[in-house]
Amino acid sequence: MPRTRRILATVCTVALAGTSLAMYAPNRAMPPLTWSAASPASAARGDEAVRLATGAFGRSGKLRAVVTDPNRRLELPLEWAEADPVEAAYSWAPQVGTQVRVLGGGGALHGGLFAPSTAGVWRLHLRGATWAQEMGDLSVITRVPFSEKRGGVLNGYRIGEYATESDGRTDRYAPPAGFIEVTRENQDLYVSEHFRLRNFLTKDQFAVWPKYLALDLRLIDKLELVIQELNAMGVRAEHVAVMSGFRTPAYNGPGEGGRARLSRHTYGDASDVWVDNDQDGYIDDLNGDGRRDTDDVRVMLRAVDRVENRHPELIGGAGVYDGNGAHGPFIHIDARGYTARW
Repeated sequence: MPRTRRILATVCTVALAGTSLAMYAPNRAMPPLTWSAASPASAARGDEAVRLATGAFGRSGKLRAVVTDPNRRLELPLEWAEADPVEAAYSWAPQVGTQVRVLGGGGALHGGLFAPSTAGVWRLHLRGATWAQEMGDLSVITRVPFSEKRGGVLNGYRIGEYATESDGRTDRYAPPAGFIEVTRENQDLYVSEHFRLRNFLTKDQFAVWPKYLALDLRLIDKLELVIQELNAMGVRAEHVAVMSGFRTPAYNGPGEGGRARLSRHTYGDASDVWVDNDQDGYIDDLNGDGRRDTDDVRVMLRAVDRVENRHPELIGGAGVYDGNGAHGPFIHIDARGYTARW
C-alpha cells in the first residue's frame, strides 16, 4: 500500500469534534488559521501525490473556500502518498476567470504555507522533483485590509462607518479585519456547494465594481448544515434563497427600519433565508399543510436548533419573520457566538 504522510502531524492541536473555531479563517483579527483532523484519513487516491483531508471542508464537508488575509500563515491538512512533503514547494496562481493580477509568493513548503500578498482568489499549486499538482478543490480568498477604507469608502465602494471603529474593541463587535473584493469576474465563485459570493452582497450600488464583502465561513458552514439537517428530517431542501447577507453599515443605517445598530449582517455572519426549491421567490410548503407561511419557517428553525445542539461552536441567533408586501416569510440565521431566539 502507498505510504501516507501528514505534513501537519506536529501542529494539529485541535480536533474537529471539539468546539474550536480555528478551522475557520478569521473574519476579525484572531490567531493564525489552523486546520486539523481528528484522525488520519485515507491515502491519496489514484495518481494524486497529495490531497486535502476531510477537515479542510468544514463541519458540513461542503465548504469550497478559505477566507484569510494577505501574507497570513495557512495550515491545511494535507494527505501525502508517495510524494515527499519535505521536498515539496508551493506557489499561488490566480483562479482562472476571477481576476487579472501579477502573483508573487511561494517557496518551500517545509518553511510554512503563507497566503498570497495581494487580495484576490487563488489556487494552491504544489510541486516536487517529479510531480506537480493544483489543489483545485479549495479556493483561497485573500481580503483587502480594513485599514484601506478611507472616509467610509473603499476603492469607490461606499461601506460607511462601524459604530465601534474608534472603540478599540477586540470582541465579536469589533469591525471586520478586511473585506473580500468581489468583481464581475469572481462574483459567481462558489464558497460552498450551494452558495456563491454574490449571494451575500449588499443590495445597493449595483453599477459599482468592485464591491466589497465581509463573510464569515462559520455562517456558510452552518447554512450547509441546516440544508443537510432539513433533508435528514425528510424536508426537501435543494435551493436556499438569500434575501440579505452582508449589509454595509451605510446600507444598514443607524438602527433604522427595525435594523439593529450592531446588526450581525454588518459583520458578515448573518443571513435572511428561506427554502425555495422551485425558485419562485417564496418559501416552499415545508410542513405539507398546503400553505406557505411562518409555520414553514419554524420547520427551518427546528433544523437550526438541531445543528446548534450538535455543533455548539456554531451557535448564534435565529428569528422567524412573517411576509409583507415586499417579501415572503423567512428566517434570520447567524453565528454570533451565543444563542438568541426571537
